[in-house]
Amino acid sequence: MTRYVLVRVVNGLFVLWAALTASFLVLHLVPGDPVAVMLRGAGGEGTAVDPAAADELRAELGLDQPVYRQYLEFVGDAARGEFGTSFRSGDEVTAVLGGALPATLELAGAALLLTLVVGVAAAVAASLLPTAPLRSAVLSSTVVGNALPSFWTGIILLQVFSFGLGWFPAFGAGDLSQLVLPAITLALPGIGLLTQVLGRGLRAALAEPYVRTARAKGASRARAVFVHALRNAAIPAMTLFGLMIGGIVAGAVVTETVFAREGVGRLTAEAIGTHDFPVIRALVFLAGALYVVVNLAVDLIYPRVDPRIVLRSA
Repeated sequence: MTRYVLVRVVNGLFVLWAALTASFLVLHLVPGDPVAVMLRGAGGEGTAVDPAAADELRAELGLDQPVYRQYLEFVGDAARGEFGTSFRSGDEVTAVLGGALPATLELAGAALLLTLVVGVAAAVAASLLPTAPLRSAVLSSTVVGNALPSFWTGIILLQVFSFGLGWFPAFGAGDLSQLVLPAITLALPGIGLLTQVLGRGLRAALAEPYVRTARAKGASRARAVFVHALRNAAIPAMTLFGLMIGGIVAGAVVTETVFAREGVGRLTAEAIGTHDFPVIRALVFLAGALYVVVNLAVDLIYPRVDPRIVLRSA
């Protein structure tokens, strides 16, 4: 187990390095000059930029150095958890992220909880239904949320429940009622996927000989699902749920924009629009670290769910 964890940690560090390197190269290849964007400020594209001021600011930010030197300094700073200052605001990137993270974690946590509860409940409920048509109907109904674009779902929810019925606030954050519609918008695609994967896993597990034997001995369908089938069917669903964590954080970009919520999603959109390289690199690092940690955690949980699984390093 210890060797496996060490190997996975090393692999995770390689993934983070690759993500940081890719982000550095891509940001230096995209058209646009962050110095020009900063100097124009609110004036827009038509505002003239003083070449002398641009050169001075470029030297101050270290953008006049060779690319390889910028890369080495960037990797060294990232290894120490330092990402410099934001081109747009001039604040430390860690402080900028610290101000945006709580709202996104609140939204992502609510969406993940909703995904887990509704997805598992729908899959289990479908497995307990007496006839195949009813089970198929429940599983098929959850696909709707996965098929609809998040921005469209958010707009429809706003139109119906905020502007129409007035049940929930339309925009902003800070109140539990302002969290409901964004969390539903963010959770719906995941609910459909989780229900489908867990439902199919339960259907396959219920067809196994050991479950049929339990049923022949008098076990009810509910006991067969909860005691015998659910644990074995949970492995693929756990893998999917681990991937969903990163997907939900990424989906916050659209959701926070639609509902005018402050958070990492809106910060990402603004950083891309203003070529704020330090913030973008920190966000890439944060996303990569999240994926690495979550995938490692899911792998370590596997043997607890199914003792037949033994973790070995390749």
